Amino acid sequence: MAVYTHVPAEDIDVFLARYDAGRLVSAKGIAEGVENSNYLLETTGSTDQGDGQRFILTLYEKRVDEADLPFFMDLLDHLSVRGCRVPRFIPDREGHRLQHLAGRPACLIEFLTGISVTEPTAAQAQAAGMALGDLHKAAQGFLLERPNRLDKRGWHRLAARCGKDLDQIEAGLAQRVSDELNWLDAHWPEDLPQSVIHADLFPDNVLMLGEQVTGLIDFYFSCTDIRAYDLAVTHSAWCFSNDGKTFFGDRAAALGMGYDQAHGLTPAERAAFPILCRGAALRFLLTRAYDWINTPADALVTRKDPLAYRRRLDFYAGANAAELLGA
Repeated sequence: MAVYTHVPAEDIDVFLARYDAGRLVSAKGIAEGVENSNYLLETTGSTDQGDGQRFILTLYEKRVDEADLPFFMDLLDHLSVRGCRVPRFIPDREGHRLQHLAGRPACLIEFLTGISVTEPTAAQAQAAGMALGDLHKAAQGFLLERPNRLDKRGWHRLAARCGKDLDQIEAGLAQRVSDELNWLDAHWPEDLPQSVIHADLFPDNVLMLGEQVTGLIDFYFSCTDIRAYDLAVTHSAWCFSNDGKTFFGDRAAALGMGYDQAHGLTPAERAAFPILCRGAALRFLLTRAYDWINTPADALVTRKDPLAYRRRLDFYAGANAAELLGA
């Protein structure tokens, strides 16, 4: 469950009074996600429109730094103006986008239609690749920067915090992680193009109707880093079974084709892609492992299996760019 902070309907109605959004009709907690508390709001709508409206109310929990919120807000405004279907932050009547509610930073956010697919088809993977390429094109000219706190240095910090507890997840996992960190330190490309990236474009962060992308959401890991690394993260999320045991080559080729149609990779980015994929797999292995170790087994939050990303990591270690992206 992803509602960590419970807010009475009466308090939400008072909150909405700051906006031209009408009165609260209903508020439903959204179970998906693990970072923040989210509610789907139905309202009577603003007086000039006269019909009901939907919004997302987000309360930011401990993992999101309030100081980072202006970066996310300005980024989504920048992308939206350039045609990306992203959820904008709604300003109140005084122009303020950031509020506080129930002791948490809070924002009212545009609602986008569509559903998140659980088993993507190759056509849907191609559409996601195109959407990511369009995002990277639209991000050009965005001047703000935010460091990636889950870059190589972040992986080392996470590995140190997990320590030998990694072996409680699987025997030998601590050594496997240590070896991979050393390999990536020696081989990580340092001269590839950088830009603002989404950094978390899993299927549940892409809204679709059929084979059409209707929205890209959840930008709270967005940062400035290697552009092609963003495609590697997406590849790791879209091109395997959930348990990481099966690689879907048709989805991978379609994802790469879609990205090529919208943006494309340089020869250097394509050559480095297997390395970037290994980094993406290690990143999610470590964050999942940290949560697995530090989340009580009886907690309401469902722990995600770190070994699903150890299996991806093993696959990437033996793959080349043609296998991963199609010839």
